Amino acid sequence: MCRGVQHPIRGLFLRSYLAQVSRDKLPDIGSEYKGDADTAMDAVEFVLQNFTEMNKLWVRMHYQGPGRVREKQEKERSELRDLVGKNLHVLGQIEGVDLEMYRDTVLPRVLEQVVNCKDELAQYYLLDCIIQVFPDEYHLQTLDTLLGACPQLQPTVDVKTVLSQLMERLSNYASSSEDVLPEFLQVEAFAKLSSAIGKVTEAHVEMPIVGAVTLYLSLLTFTLRVHPDRLDYVDQVLGACVKKLSGKPKLEDSRATKQIVALLSAPLEKYNDVVTALTLSNYPRVMDRLDNETNKLMAMVIIQSIMKNYTCISSADKVEVLFELIKGLIKDLDGTTGDELDEEDFKEEQNSVARLIHMLYNGEPEEMLKIICTVKKHIMTGGPKRLPYTVPPLIFSALRLVRKLLCQDGDAVGEELPATPKKIFQLLNQTIEALSSVPSPELALRLYLQCAEAANDCDLEPVAYEFFTQAFVLYEEEIADSKAQVTAIHLIIGTLQRMNVFGVENRDTLTHKATGYSAKLLKKPDQCRAVYACSHLFWVDDQDGIKDGERVLLCLKRALRIANAAQQMATVTRGSSGPVILFVEILNKYLYFFEKANPQITSSAIQSLIELINTELQSDSTTPDPAASAFFASTLRYIQFQKQKGGVMGEKYNPIKV
Repeated sequence: MCRGVQHPIRGLFLRSYLAQVSRDKLPDIGSEYKGDADTAMDAVEFVLQNFTEMNKLWVRMHYQGPGRVREKQEKERSELRDLVGKNLHVLGQIEGVDLEMYRDTVLPRVLEQVVNCKDELAQYYLLDCIIQVFPDEYHLQTLDTLLGACPQLQPTVDVKTVLSQLMERLSNYASSSEDVLPEFLQVEAFAKLSSAIGKVTEAHVEMPIVGAVTLYLSLLTFTLRVHPDRLDYVDQVLGACVKKLSGKPKLEDSRATKQIVALLSAPLEKYNDVVTALTLSNYPRVMDRLDNETNKLMAMVIIQSIMKNYTCISSADKVEVLFELIKGLIKDLDGTTGDELDEEDFKEEQNSVARLIHMLYNGEPEEMLKIICTVKKHIMTGGPKRLPYTVPPLIFSALRLVRKLLCQDGDAVGEELPATPKKIFQLLNQTIEALSSVPSPELALRLYLQCAEAANDCDLEPVAYEFFTQAFVLYEEEIADSKAQVTAIHLIIGTLQRMNVFGVENRDTLTHKATGYSAKLLKKPDQCRAVYACSHLFWVDDQDGIKDGERVLLCLKRALRIANAAQQMATVTRGSSGPVILFVEILNKYLYFFEKANPQITSSAIQSLIELINTELQSDSTTPDPAASAFFASTLRYIQFQKQKGGVMGEKYNPIKV
């Protein structure tokens, strides 16, 4: 009956029945029907013949009936595919089918059917069956034959899924035991798969980009699992992908983009080390194929990998490659303008770049200086919006290097060395200048003061003076907002007070400037606070510190005059004088210098100041201020406490009556 020409569906079911009833009657090794030596071959022959005939019947269904019912028929065909596949399952279970028979007879005959039937559904399904049914070891030994069939398939067959499944099975096989790895090397699995993918992408010209990239992703996953030590293989896969993508516009297809991101992320996840990825010459070239948004996304993935694994990048060459990779975050790429940026995302991206700069480190000063120069070269192209985020970490990296040079032996800071504090300070000066022209004057001023402190530690007076000059110029010309001025002048006074590198002349010039600016602030209370802060410039408590009591007293008296003027102005404008908190603050400064044994600050001066505050507090015209009253009460308690404590300090405080 099987040999009668009949309706394909009936023929299929009939042959399927034949396969089922004969399944346990096949002459096989260990079977009760086993005859002469070569009987397993008969069983294989019988199943192959049945498979061939069934496949022909199945494919014939495709051509039955008019076009309008074609869709329904295809659905029916798809549902009947398991009937054909059962024959391959039976073949896979025949004990007598060893590697030799599989290689010489079974696989060539099955593939011949697959290629010759020229039917898209049959080709895809049968190849998938072959991969699932036969053992991994057989696939590995017959890779040539199996892969040779792929380029001969119909153009519409989904080859990428078939090959991906094959590679997944092989990589699972490789990771199941280390003993099988030599087999992979012996059969040159990577070279064969790589060449097959190349042939498939060439044969199927109209394969969408996403299909080709998926193939390369599967090959890369296979390589990372089977040959993790072979970076040249990884680079080769990336190179093949670049070749496929070259000559085409940047990717717009979101699915293809996702696959490329997965392709680039795979080595990072495998090696947990960006430095490894930096040695792959094709890595940046694949990144260049991404559109700007995805390029940024990938750059963030790279930075997060560095942060997560605390990767230290320690050579200027690697820094160069890294910054080339993340250039989407460093500067505006072609075709993007700053207006399109989302503010929140932009901040997060730039903060990530700033954190990254701290991860670039080398213990050798010369190499570290090269790294700093490389970073500077890249971030200077970032434009006015990025510099305020990226310049500060670079400055602090350089200052860390300066202090490291200081800690080394004296002879290491010779002029003939490439990395000297002077050279680094020159570099810092240029970098901050770029920032002040952005404009971001408050930030630039803070960085100038940080550099001045570092120059002070290095004992470089002219350099420190230059940084202070720059800070004052910025204060004069760029900082117009009164709140920013108050913050800036206090920063300047605080930094100047800690300086011990200046000679008399330079120090006088700078302190004179600072006190002058303090007295010129817009609001009287701000003036008063800045002027009494200046008193600390004339009394520094270290061993060879400056102790100029008269100038301290002058500052405090001037602050008092300003506080008085503030009270009078309040009386004129509001009809009541302002709070007395400024007087209490000045009293506290008096007490500070009194305890430091400044001869100009006498107990009688403190006494008269206390009386002045008492009078002001009791005056009806004074605006009541609970904070000022509490501060004053607390100050008086402190004086009382010092008197009761006795000793030298108690004697000093005794004449003061509270």
